Amino acid sequence: MTDSTTPAPGTIANTAVDTPALVKTQRILAIDLGKFKSVACDYDPATGTHTFTTLPTRPQDFHDLLADRFGDTSGGRLVIEVGSASGWVKDLAELLHIEVQIANPNPNHEAWRWKNVKRKTDKDDALKLAQLSAMDQLPTLQLPCAKVRQWRSMITYRWTLVGRRTAIKNSIRAVLDRQGLTHHSGKKGWTQASMATLGLMASRIDQVDADELWRGQLDIELQAFEQIEGLIKQVEAKLETLAKSNERVALLQTIPGVGPRLSEVVVAMIDDPMRFKSAKQVGAYAGLVPKQYESGTMSRQGRVTGRGNRLLRALLVEVGWLMRRDNPVLNAIFDRMCGASKTRRKIAVVATARRLLVMCWAMLRDGTTWSPPPPKVGQALASPA
Repeated sequence: MTDSTTPAPGTIANTAVDTPALVKTQRILAIDLGKFKSVACDYDPATGTHTFTTLPTRPQDFHDLLADRFGDTSGGRLVIEVGSASGWVKDLAELLHIEVQIANPNPNHEAWRWKNVKRKTDKDDALKLAQLSAMDQLPTLQLPCAKVRQWRSMITYRWTLVGRRTAIKNSIRAVLDRQGLTHHSGKKGWTQASMATLGLMASRIDQVDADELWRGQLDIELQAFEQIEGLIKQVEAKLETLAKSNERVALLQTIPGVGPRLSEVVVAMIDDPMRFKSAKQVGAYAGLVPKQYESGTMSRQGRVTGRGNRLLRALLVEVGWLMRRDNPVLNAIFDRMCGASKTRRKIAVVATARRLLVMCWAMLRDGTTWSPPPPKVGQALASPA
């Protein structure tokens, strides 16, 4: 169904894009993607006129729409928001040789603030995407190719399985705690000997009495633990195979203390290192830069922004703690940031994680292996003593 409408409250007025200098393309098709249905806004940047089309969120329907809208034109642009369906929509548009913009809906961006707007619909969202794209004010991001997206998904899935395993471990400990039983802490609690001890306490749930149901629960949890361990090994085996065929993953593992899990996450998430122009952009991408507060003469920094990929940030911080033992260069950075204050340890490990990410990015950008920076003159003179 196709219809035409006037701008909704809270959207950008059509007169804002009437200036010829703002017109960058012949046609803009902005789509507000939904799980079951989507709304497309066919927008003319020159006049501001637009029509809406509602269609099912299915590849065939999208193919027909794109072929109809762009089949007889030599220019145009498709605008969509990032989401679960944006990957296959992007791939479909590229097969049809259509320019694609992926919008990054940041709630802190002025254009995505709906607090004072009386109406918000899918049509309003689609029209806003089209208008912002026409004025080149749309915050965008780079969506990688299908192969890299699949790799990212498998890496994330592995960590999802690890989280399930942790939940099972916690459940087993809770069962034992309720019975006043102790269990080894840390890795010792999940060795073959410890698992054998747990197996002796467990019983099949259909063979336990009413006053020993905990043994049946423990048996089920041990079965779940064994199954999740097998699934994790299968995923890790596939990731290892992919890592061995990727030279960039091997390149990052030349850094002392960096293993396959961190290197594959960094390579997959950074993807194209040339899309970052500076080390500050790389740190901001992982959310490892502090928030900035300025007002008049006051200027201070707060906690890290926490934006970007959460898995990348968490893994960098986790490895940052281990770098104190494995990497003298990054250990020196930690000590310098921490000083003699124990309260600055978290600040120091975030700084170490950020520096580690920047080093990885520089190595991927230049295609060089790990090379520790030369010592300063004062350090070189003091080292023989």
